[in-house]
Amino acid sequence: MSHSPLTFLFGVLGNVTSFVCFLAPLPTFYRVCKKKSTEGFQSIPYVAALFSAMLWIFYAYVKTGETLLITINSFGCVIETIYLAIFITYCPKKVRMSTLRMIVLFNFGGFCTIVLLTHLLAKGAGRVKLLGWICVVFATSVFAAPLSIIRVVIRTKSVEFLPFPLSMLLLLSAIMWLLYGISLKDIYVTLPNVVGLTFGVFQIVLYAMYRNNKTVKDEKLPEHKGDIDNNENAAPTVSGETQEQVNTDAGDIEIGEKKEEKKEEKKEDTVAEEKRDKTCLSNNNNNNENNKKTEEKESSEV
Repeated sequence: MSHSPLTFLFGVLGNVTSFVCFLAPLPTFYRVCKKKSTEGFQSIPYVAALFSAMLWIFYAYVKTGETLLITINSFGCVIETIYLAIFITYCPKKVRMSTLRMIVLFNFGGFCTIVLLTHLLAKGAGRVKLLGWICVVFATSVFAAPLSIIRVVIRTKSVEFLPFPLSMLLLLSAIMWLLYGISLKDIYVTLPNVVGLTFGVFQIVLYAMYRNNKTVKDEKLPEHKGDIDNNENAAPTVSGETQEQVNTDAGDIEIGEKKEEKKEEKKEDTVAEEKRDKTCLSNNNNNNENNKKTEEKESSEV
C-alpha cells in the first residue's frame, strides 16, 4: 500500500522518536550490568512493551502495507528482548521465575491466543478490526502507565521523578503517530495516541508548574531532623556539669572496687599463708613423733 508523502513523513518521524524512546532505558541497564544487580527495578514495563510491539507487528502484517509500523516495532521487539535478557541474568531467583512466568503467559501464551482467535473468529476486514481493537485496548493501557508517576509528582510537588527529556520525547512520538494515523485514516493507530498526547501534555504542564520546586529529598530533610530531635526513644543529651559528675562518680566507684579487690586479695593471701603454716606444723609434729618412736625402739633394743 502506497502512502502520501505527508503520511510517509509522519511515519518516518514517528520511527525516529520511537527509536530514541526505546533506547531511553539504556543507562539503567548499563548500571544493572555494571553493578550486576537489578536494584529493585521491575520487569513489567519491558514485558508489556515487548507484547505491544508484537501485537503491532501482527496488526501491520494482517493489514498489509504498513512497513513503517513493522520496522519500528521489530526494533522494539529486539531491544526489549535484550533488556529482558539482561534483567533475567542479574535479578534475584524469585523475581527471575516471576518474570519468566509473565513472558510465557503474555508474550507466548497471550500472543498465540490472540493469533488463533483472530483467525478463527474473523475473516478479511473483520480480522483487521478485531485485531485493531485489541491493539487499541492494550496500547491505551500502556500509555496510561505514567499515571503512577503523575500521582507522585502531584503529591510531592516535585519533578524529581519526571525527567523532562523523556516526557518530551514521548509527547513528540505520540504527536507523530497521531498525525500518521489521521493522515492514514486509521482509527486503531489514532486512538491510543490521543491518550498518549493527553498524558504527554499533562506531564509537560506538571513539569512547568513544579520545575522550580525543591527536590523531595531536600524537602524531607528538616522533617527528619525534627523527628530525630523530638523522638521520645532518642538518646538524651548530657550537659557538661552532669557529664563531669558522672565521670567523678564513675571514678569513685572504680577506686572503691579496686580497694575491695585488694582486700579480697590480702584475705586470700592470709588464708593461703595460714594453710601453709598449718601444713608445716603438722609435718613437724609428724617428724617429732617419728623421731620419738625411733628413739624408744632403739632404747628398748639396748
